[in-house]
Amino acid sequence: MLDICLLGTGGMMPLPYRWLTSMMARYNGQSILIDCGEGTQVAMKEKGWSPKPIDVICFTHFHADHISGLPGMLLTMGNAERTEPLLLVGPKGLSKVVASLRIIAPELPFVIDCLELTESEQTIVFDGFKIEAFRVNHNVPCYGYSIVVDRIGKFQVDKAVALGIEKKYWSRLQRGETIETENMTLVPEMVLGKQRKGLRVTYCTDTRPTESIVRHATDADLFICEGMYGEPDKLVKAKENKHMTFYEAAELAKRANVQRLWLTHYSPSLNRPDEYLPQTRKIFPAAETCKDGKTIELVFEDEED
Repeated sequence: MLDICLLGTGGMMPLPYRWLTSMMARYNGQSILIDCGEGTQVAMKEKGWSPKPIDVICFTHFHADHISGLPGMLLTMGNAERTEPLLLVGPKGLSKVVASLRIIAPELPFVIDCLELTESEQTIVFDGFKIEAFRVNHNVPCYGYSIVVDRIGKFQVDKAVALGIEKKYWSRLQRGETIETENMTLVPEMVLGKQRKGLRVTYCTDTRPTESIVRHATDADLFICEGMYGEPDKLVKAKENKHMTFYEAAELAKRANVQRLWLTHYSPSLNRPDEYLPQTRKIFPAAETCKDGKTIELVFEDEED
């Protein structure tokens, strides 16, 4: 299963009822954080999730409402006696930005590795999942991210038995390994069925609509997209500041054929996002407005109730 939590849903500045932008995902004992605005670690504590096991933090861009919570987060992770290395991913210039922020968090008991994105699209592979980074359209270099859990075909025992493959090799073939034996070469395709549908969560904020978003969000189980403005008359302002309205996000969701849309990264002036939801759902019925702490547990199709 893949757990997703929107820790903060606000843009530009924190409010008493809305922390700044951050999303956390947990899969198979591993944790991924996307963006780390001011108050992220407080929001995490309110949720009851721990920062210690975070394996990677991805940054969409370097505006303060997306990265200003990093020094405090690093110190909290250090105080939790973390020793494992931490990977940070973000646009070009990440190492310099992190070095500047670490002036107030200089001593940590773990190593920080920075991966700077230099291509319009890059894929980072981890144990059991991958992260796809893709360039979007903001007034500074900015990326969206998809967390992807691929799923191989089901192991077919009858095929393995018919081919005389010893049981000691079954689990390795199921993991995708190629095995050389004395008599033959064993490949996963010999005993696996068709690749099954995996899980995909696509996240983007601070951008105008782009084809890269549609492409990477196609058939996503969950599409988390900025809805900076719900008011229909804010389209001009959205274009000027390179943000999106609810309705533009809904059009992207419709084109990408996603299962559900979560709107986030609200303007501080947007006090009641729900007021604009009915009109948004005329475009994409599975749209939802979000509050801090909104969580979902995504499971594979054949594991659904």
